[in-house]
Amino acid sequence: MVKNKQQHWTLNDITALFDGVFFEHYQTRLIRGGDEPVYRPSNVDTPYHQVIFARGFFASALHEISHWCIAGEKRRQLEDYGYWYLPDGRDAQQQLAFEKAEIAPQALEQLFTHACGRTFHVSVDNLGGNVEVDREAFANSVAAKANNYLEIGLPLRANAFLVALTHYYQHQATLAQAVKQGLEALDVVSLETA
Repeated sequence: MVKNKQQHWTLNDITALFDGVFFEHYQTRLIRGGDEPVYRPSNVDTPYHQVIFARGFFASALHEISHWCIAGEKRRQLEDYGYWYLPDGRDAQQQLAFEKAEIAPQALEQLFTHACGRTFHVSVDNLGGNVEVDREAFANSVAAKANNYLEIGLPLRANAFLVALTHYYQHQATLAQAVKQGLEALDVVSLETA
């Protein structure tokens, strides 16, 4: 049962959980950004990596964390993990490529969102496109991938974050206790392979 829902769906809490679990091992922070989310690796001016989510939206934070949890070490050295992104207005082929790339991160986002006691909504993210999007089929693909993750296991960082979220939102743990549980989940395997 999620405790005091509105009071615990705060950006401070989600940031504290992410930074607490990942900063020491991965030198990565969750940052509230402007209109567009982006991932920025460390540089001369900023000595840590930044997962920047859009406009202070809780859902955007979970979505961007999901991308980070999937990105491998090499991708985490590139801005926006080196991926392409086409804005609204994609044609049918571009939309299919977008959806294929989004199934895994949105599946993790779904698990994270449910751990927080919130309702998940898939994003087809093509409001200005002239192509019909089968939102239900995409939602089914995302749900199937989320179930697959639950059956075979989540990536290491995704699992650690899910553990922290679950302890904080579902088991009434304090932030410190939830972070500790997330850190313990990271220590299960060698961090060099994460």
